[in-house]
Amino acid sequence: MSEEPDKNMAREERLAAKLRENLRRRKAQARAQSEGGMHESRDNGLSKPDEHS
Repeated sequence: MSEEPDKNMAREERLAAKLRENLRRRKAQARAQSEGGMHESRDNGLSKPDEHS
């Protein structure tokens, strides 16, 4: 049982590193989306209604 605190800290450090990596990746994705949205038209991925019906 003397190993448990060390093992727990190592786990917490790994989880913290994964969280930082995930946050970095999500921020990069958000920046890419906002930059791409500025240069494109108002296309939001939804189809436009048919005007000829």
